[in-house]
Amino acid sequence: MSAELRKSAARFRPATSEPRLAARPPRMIPVGGGKGGVGKTFVVANLAVSLARMGHRVVAVDADLEGPNLHTCLGLAKPPVSLADYVAHREEDLGKLLLDSSVPGLHVIAGTRSNLATPQPGHARRVQLIRELRRLPADFVLLDLGAGMHPAVVDYFMVSDDGLLVIAPEPTSVENAYAFLRAAFYRRLRLAMASHDVRSLVTLAMDEQNERGIRTPLELLREIEALDPSEGAHFVETMRAFRPRIVINEVRTAEDVKLGFSVKSVCRKYFGIEAEYLGYVSHDADARKAVRGRRPLVDLSPRSDASNYLRRVARKLADLPSARG
Repeated sequence: MSAELRKSAARFRPATSEPRLAARPPRMIPVGGGKGGVGKTFVVANLAVSLARMGHRVVAVDADLEGPNLHTCLGLAKPPVSLADYVAHREEDLGKLLLDSSVPGLHVIAGTRSNLATPQPGHARRVQLIRELRRLPADFVLLDLGAGMHPAVVDYFMVSDDGLLVIAPEPTSVENAYAFLRAAFYRRLRLAMASHDVRSLVTLAMDEQNERGIRTPLELLREIEALDPSEGAHFVETMRAFRPRIVINEVRTAEDVKLGFSVKSVCRKYFGIEAEYLGYVSHDADARKAVRGRRPLVDLSPRSDASNYLRRVARKLADLPSARG
């Protein structure tokens, strides 16, 4: 990193704070949804602030290098350094990308200044990034993921067994959420299976129109058990370990609230996955005002219903046992 960047970055960090290794790895909470515009960044920003105000050390990472705006929601106008510097090998130390926020205990790794030709890191760089994120001096690392099902987005979601899925109460969002979960789960299975034949079967099943008629993970399980019973048992273990958390955003009606339970039921019936409904966030006209004012809603309107629901989800996250310990 150049001397100019270092000088600019110093304004965003306490002069006396040097990143240190955490006593234990931080909880990794990747936040996805498959579809853009469902409020992932809004949820990440407010959960990060809420967790920090509860006394936790939090790092909020903008992993959406093609549309980064987490820094805006947290009040950082022009971050001098970002995750793009790590992706481009301009900076190898993630600790030097930590930007101080206005909230004690909360640091930010922005996603600005990316290379538009190759914004996403390759697989090897993603693995290295995840390893370095686990070494940050924090209790929680929240990853704000991009939209879609790019391998980078799916890989980030899989760094934790309890990633957070943000869904808006509209058909396109629900449909995309199911597609995203399906993609993440099948990719996870393919990496977990030891047998080449079983991995090939998983790859085949990833095509919804596959010639063997495998449409759901449960149908795939039956095929794998017939092919290799020991791999079938491993498959079941992988299914049980994958416990995505669900948050419904922009809730306006009682039917919207019930959507979380419906998604949970579908995950169990068709995927064999035990998803957990963490809660919902009500629609709030001040949310747009908060974004325009570069302030989290929990600070702008702390007594609002939406802020109360966001803090409730943050408390549940803090109290949940980590699936990977």
